[in-house]
Amino acid sequence: MPSRAYLSRQRPLFPLFGVAAILLFGPGCWRQKPTVVQTEKVARRNVTEKVTATGKVQPFLQVKISPEVAGEIIDLPVKEGQRVHKGALLVRIRRDFYEASRNSAEASRNSSQANHQSIRANLLTAEANVRKAEAEFRRNEELFKRKLLSESVYDEYRTALETARAQIEVVQANSTAAGHLVQVASAALKKAEEDLLKTTILSPIDGTVSKLTSEVGERVVGTGMMAGTEIMTIADLDEMEARVEVGEVDVVKVVVGQQARLEVDSFRNRKFAGLVTQIANSAKTQGMGTQQEATKFEVRIRITGKEFFRPGMSVTADIETSYRTNVLTVPIQSVTTRLPKGTVRPDAKKDAKSAQKAKEEKDAADQLGISEKKRQKEGAKPIDVVFTVVDGKATMLPVKRGISDDNYYEITEGVTEGQEVVSGGFKAIARDLDEDKPAKVDNEKDRTSVAVK
Repeated sequence: MPSRAYLSRQRPLFPLFGVAAILLFGPGCWRQKPTVVQTEKVARRNVTEKVTATGKVQPFLQVKISPEVAGEIIDLPVKEGQRVHKGALLVRIRRDFYEASRNSAEASRNSSQANHQSIRANLLTAEANVRKAEAEFRRNEELFKRKLLSESVYDEYRTALETARAQIEVVQANSTAAGHLVQVASAALKKAEEDLLKTTILSPIDGTVSKLTSEVGERVVGTGMMAGTEIMTIADLDEMEARVEVGEVDVVKVVVGQQARLEVDSFRNRKFAGLVTQIANSAKTQGMGTQQEATKFEVRIRITGKEFFRPGMSVTADIETSYRTNVLTVPIQSVTTRLPKGTVRPDAKKDAKSAQKAKEEKDAADQLGISEKKRQKEGAKPIDVVFTVVDGKATMLPVKRGISDDNYYEITEGVTEGQEVVSGGFKAIARDLDEDKPAKVDNEKDRTSVAVK
């Protein structure tokens, strides 16, 4: 067992190792390495904000051709892709049945008209009988008043008048009913004639047969009682539009009349001009009940450029929703989010050093006019900031953003023209940089990486 003297001689070795480590590494071991960044000047630019959406190219005007009557196609003189003019023959349906129906309805109408005419002749006879009965009754009524006619004979003349009047009422009712039958028969004949005409279908517009789904000999169903057979689609391919789907967040920015730039996949390296003409009032929900559920609104954009577009081509639209001229801008990557100055993080250590830093941040916040109550309220809410490098340290500048394009943000408050702001690298801006953190500007490194690319 070692003696106490031996142990006492061994103890000083441990402090010596600590002192040696301090002497070896020195106080520089605690010095933080500066973050290398690149900067860019705040400059004035024109900024155009865009909403990007995808969809399909479709004809501005297209008509689906479906028959209104059922039957067999006996003539189909057009082919898919054929150009047709308004009024040109598209389809003929067998008309035997409809001709027979028309002839039957015509016969019924003629019969009802003849019956009506016969009843009207009876009505004329009844009216003459009434006039004759009234004349005889008045003449005999004078004789009865003079006591020259017996009461029984007088009653006979009065009864004859009442009978004639009752008979004319019956004939008038029959005439009215016969007139109604004539109207019904005439309506049936008109419908039969219209059905007969519907066996021939003519083109309603000038256009192209963009889709043909039926053949000669095929039986088709009319649209009278249900969805009819779609025989073909006629489209005006001279006027095309893009039908794109815009998310519910961006659709409020889109209004009718805005300009758009369109890229059609089939025409590479080309852009077409467009104009917003219609915005859907109701949404289309995709993937309902799933994690991919999305709410979209259809926006229609008239394509002003002329090209041989085909229906269904994929298109990407950049709709210009806002435009600013000569405004202060910074690169998009320069803007990030941080907690406001004066915010105490939940994981901050409650030691003398952190307390001193919190006091310094509070003083800085007071200089910016941020009250203690407001700092506590907004303590967990990040704000938009950019960074500058002053005397080798990062400085955080709260900013207010306006609109943006693909490369730059409009800054409405927080920076001045010509001011250098940090624009790279991404990791430094997103996570590494913070207030008073050492930073080093190396724009040559950024130029070198661009040249290599």
